[in-house]
Amino acid sequence: MPRHASDRSGEMEVFAMVAERGSLSAAARALRLAPSAVSRTIGRLEARLGVRLMLRTTRALALTPEGEAYLRAAKRILSDMDETERAIAEAAAPRGRLRVSATLPHGRLYIVPLLREFLERYPGILIDISLTDATIDLVEERADVAIRVGPLPSQEVVARPLPPYAMSLCAAPSYLRRRGTPRTPADLAGHDCLSHLAWRGGHGWQLANGEQVDWEARLTCNDGFALREAAVAGAGLVLQPTALLAGEIAAGRLKPLLRDYLPEPRPMHLIYLPDRRPRPRLQCFVDFVMATLGP
Repeated sequence: MPRHASDRSGEMEVFAMVAERGSLSAAARALRLAPSAVSRTIGRLEARLGVRLMLRTTRALALTPEGEAYLRAAKRILSDMDETERAIAEAAAPRGRLRVSATLPHGRLYIVPLLREFLERYPGILIDISLTDATIDLVEERADVAIRVGPLPSQEVVARPLPPYAMSLCAAPSYLRRRGTPRTPADLAGHDCLSHLAWRGGHGWQLANGEQVDWEARLTCNDGFALREAAVAGAGLVLQPTALLAGEIAAGRLKPLLRDYLPEPRPMHLIYLPDRRPRPRLQCFVDFVMATLGP
């Protein structure tokens, strides 16, 4: 008569604990069993397999080659069982920690405001969010999901399209009244330009078709939000992601300029690594973001 699956998994657990702790008595204490029960389990397992798995003396315990092979298989099977049980339990009520990486402007403007509703909907999920404009590797940074602008990474990823990453060139109405409105890229040379350090180190912009416009910025900063505030105050022209400037444009505090000369919008995706064991907390987050921000 075949043995019940739970008996076999129990034997695997006992065997793995004995191998980990190095003795029957230590494994018995960890499992809260009598040493005699642990010994009987190992004996029963060896008898069924017809091989010696452990060499036991009064002082030491060592695995035979067959025992080493059985231990590797047992660990894999026990890990798969634990993962399956967690996935099934989590599917009913997603829980666990999710690590999210996003670009600074889109993370602050779009992802962070979504988190309150998401966390209320899924109280068992914990969010770690990192905002950076640096290109990150999902594995090295231990990120579960990221917003990536530009070409997709070379590693195999699942990529869900988001609205393209567009740029806007703007100035405050007060600045334009004082300094005039530029009509072509050549006119920028006579204006006060505010530049992010990422944009050629503050020495010009790259516009449509790769055209370079060279000048030395009157104000250079490593934070796009600070540059936006300076532009609203009338300090000069600013070229930043449309997502960052859209609210000020809608309110009339910034006026878009040179729309026909702006760089082409770059693709933007929500990316994550494929997983043979789907994680409900990740799928919940992806579905939530795509339903709100997706094209």
